[in-house]
Amino acid sequence: MDAVREYHERTKHHLDRYAAALGFMDWANQPDPFRSFDGTEPVDLPHPQLRNAPTYDSLFAGAPAAATLDAELIGRLCYLSLALSAWKTAGQSSSWSLRVNPSSGALHPTEGYFISGSVPGLIDRPGVFHYAPYWHRLERRCQLSPDQWDALTEGFPARCLFVGLTSIYWRESWKYGERAFRYCHHDAGHAIGAVAVAARTLGWQTRLLRTIADDDLSHLLGVHLQSGVEAEHPDCLLALFPADADRAVASLPTLSSDQWHGRVPRVEFTGVPNRLSDDHQPWPAIDDASRATRYHGIAETVDRSDWPAPDPTPASRLPDRQLAAEQIIRQRRSAVELDGKTPLRREVFYEMLRRLLPSQFPFDAAPGPPRVSLAIFVHRVDDLESGLYLLVRDEAHEPALRAALKSNFEWQTSAGIERDLRLYHLHSDDTRPAAKQVSCHQDIAADGAFSLGMLAEFDAALATDGAGVYPRLFWETGIIGQVLYLEAEAAGIRATGIGCFFDDVMHDILGITDHSWQSLYHFTVGGPLEDERLQTIAAYDHLDE
Repeated sequence: MDAVREYHERTKHHLDRYAAALGFMDWANQPDPFRSFDGTEPVDLPHPQLRNAPTYDSLFAGAPAAATLDAELIGRLCYLSLALSAWKTAGQSSSWSLRVNPSSGALHPTEGYFISGSVPGLIDRPGVFHYAPYWHRLERRCQLSPDQWDALTEGFPARCLFVGLTSIYWRESWKYGERAFRYCHHDAGHAIGAVAVAARTLGWQTRLLRTIADDDLSHLLGVHLQSGVEAEHPDCLLALFPADADRAVASLPTLSSDQWHGRVPRVEFTGVPNRLSDDHQPWPAIDDASRATRYHGIAETVDRSDWPAPDPTPASRLPDRQLAAEQIIRQRRSAVELDGKTPLRREVFYEMLRRLLPSQFPFDAAPGPPRVSLAIFVHRVDDLESGLYLLVRDEAHEPALRAALKSNFEWQTSAGIERDLRLYHLHSDDTRPAAKQVSCHQDIAADGAFSLGMLAEFDAALATDGAGVYPRLFWETGIIGQVLYLEAEAAGIRATGIGCFFDDVMHDILGITDHSWQSLYHFTVGGPLEDERLQTIAAYDHLDE
């Protein structure tokens, strides 16, 4: 606990100094953004054509009919969650890839693994596979016997598979130094959200399996064999299964960490991970944070009785815009610059916020008590007064937030707000200067329709769940960010995550004087300005060549 608090404090940005980083770009040692395992059996995936159905808005009304578990499903699931989405080029010498799952600085520390049984037309025997986005293929890391697969999946729906996520801290620390540990877990949250949304388009559900210990997850994915600066660190394990399978969540086994330990097979892995950089800058603070937050699981079977029951999906106040979900997912981009003038309709703004409420898709992918509410700088929303607002995402947060925030805040509800949306107007003001200052003096935070800071219930989460909850707070903010990205695309505008912000300046604006609430991630949404110097190339043109 002390190590977590020390890391969090030392990696805050301040007006007079930033968190420790190298201070320049060591281009000679820029990490390879693509991990591969030499000596593995490749399994090529189909490149699917984008479908017009389901529509994006329909995903929030319910899951479509479940797709069959086959090569098409695996290929489309990867294509809509962890694959390349495009390439950008600047002149003849500089190019970089974009992916469906966002990443701080396009550095992509998150790696994905699939643990699957036999899949007709694709996989002839159970195994653990690394997903290689550059090639859009799987790399078989190990083979599982039928008995090992049956033991691993006992109690789960007959049709299921697992997705494991890991982080390579070096990819982020190369650029961002000590603060990179935070950013890696933002990105893990984005990836959880991306997988959940992709699965939803196929009529499948996603659930984070919160009781498996990191050591067992490392052995399941084979990353226990890695060491050093470029090693992958286990993040989480997701179960995917048809949304209509035996009433879905009710059919999942409630396993203790000890039970998971007995299920995870100890097998031989093949493949040698590629080297990402010739040289490295060590960041011991990240190593300390990683050790301190190592998740040891839960000693006893999880009791779900105290978890929030899934809310009925609130009916949309807007008609279905008939936007193809797969197109919205694949076209998601991070805005580089905003125009400073595009407004947002109030009803669209409200609908965006409604889709950020917990205990419903896609937040049901990571069950447990919600820990994050949102402080919002409203700049340009039609028929809504500019100022500072607060979205209380869970009613249990409100007493603690009222106690922590400034006593002179108004806490007024706005016109047109339904009871399911606890949006409070705290203070009227031109919020653009404050938003810009908080976000490391970046214009993009002031030039959108709104920007926000994600406030995590910091002390209470640590007291209840221990040091291992720290990365999971960032995962929740990443899922929120993923929904904001997609909502912006559906509204015809753009969003971007902001990892650089002055933590305690934000807290001062709100009146927070302790660690009861901490701002962990910022976001901005607005009309984009495109850089015409950049050229966009299709995601997999290099394979055609």
